[in-house]
Amino acid sequence: MTRRMRMPWSRLRAPSEVKAVGLPTLRREVRFSSGGRSYTALAQDGFLRNPIAYRTVRMIAEAAAAVPLLAYEGETERPDHPALALLARPGAGRSGAEFLEALFGHLLLSGNAFIDAVTLGGMPRELHLLRPDRVRIVEGRDGWPEGYEYRAGSSLTRYGAQEGRILHLRLFHPLDDQLGFSPLAAAQAALDLSNAAAQWNTALLDNAARPSGALVYQPKEGGNLTSDQYDRLRSELDEGYGGPLRAGRPLLLEGGLDWKAMGLSPQEMDFIEAKNGAARDIALALGVPPMLLGIPGDNTYANYQEANRAFYRLTVLPMATRTAAALSSFLAGHYASPLSLVPDLDRVTGLAAEVSDLWQRIGAATFLTDEEKRAAVGY
Repeated sequence: MTRRMRMPWSRLRAPSEVKAVGLPTLRREVRFSSGGRSYTALAQDGFLRNPIAYRTVRMIAEAAAAVPLLAYEGETERPDHPALALLARPGAGRSGAEFLEALFGHLLLSGNAFIDAVTLGGMPRELHLLRPDRVRIVEGRDGWPEGYEYRAGSSLTRYGAQEGRILHLRLFHPLDDQLGFSPLAAAQAALDLSNAAAQWNTALLDNAARPSGALVYQPKEGGNLTSDQYDRLRSELDEGYGGPLRAGRPLLLEGGLDWKAMGLSPQEMDFIEAKNGAARDIALALGVPPMLLGIPGDNTYANYQEANRAFYRLTVLPMATRTAAALSSFLAGHYASPLSLVPDLDRVTGLAAEVSDLWQRIGAATFLTDEEKRAAVGY
């Protein structure tokens, strides 16, 4: 029995026309930035330094890479299609899951992902990812991409846009015709606040968990501290009361010295709520329910299971589906028969409860024949 899956999303089709460019081309270097920050800056400030951004990107990339794909030629499923074997072993010693995880990571951090398809005898044999910050788009005078340049160290490789070797995946950008917009860039203010809060908290702990302040010298007979007294006092404060190992030591004041606090305490700053608010903004910008990250104060979903289902429905599946459609359109030209790659929803872990409910409802429908039931569940 041939298995068929319903495809609720429209398939992407390859363009039927190729625009001819007869005018001299204009070579313009495109700076890969999202909202004013480069891919490198977002990767360093977000993925490499911020635990919320790191975990959020990992959750989406790993979940989307784990979604199984089905290959169809027309309406017939082809479990032995070479495109599935290519995606399972894309080359360069990478597994298919590792390749897709890196692909989704590029999309989330830069809004762009580039795939180089190596062909042999007209058939794609390997797929390689190009790091977005190393790619330069060469535009023609009419604004269409004419080619791509990839620079790694002193090596420069050029690809023509009409060669069909480069697949450029990008997220929607309202102000750029060629580049995508990073979801993490939309949360730049929250990212800065979260990183600054962590740094401030570390500095506060290094200062014995006390806010900034000043020692005021007010002798009864008037006058100022001598240079020797000032240097001795400063040395004693640095050596005797600074650092986390000296926290809690009592400060002995003499000779008209008085301590005046000049900073707000963590409680006065509402430090915890500000940090959690920044974490929520980062998670929401990337499309992960804060409840899944253990961030308090989010009551959008009744329970963890609901939040996890929303995460798959609203974030993971749309990204996996649009990527599968782009890969279908890109690889279809190398095969004799039409190719369509679609997610296998029956094997998506986050939707297991929905699939079980569907089977129960269809199985209990006595007014349907067995053939109608099979069609209703996708067979």
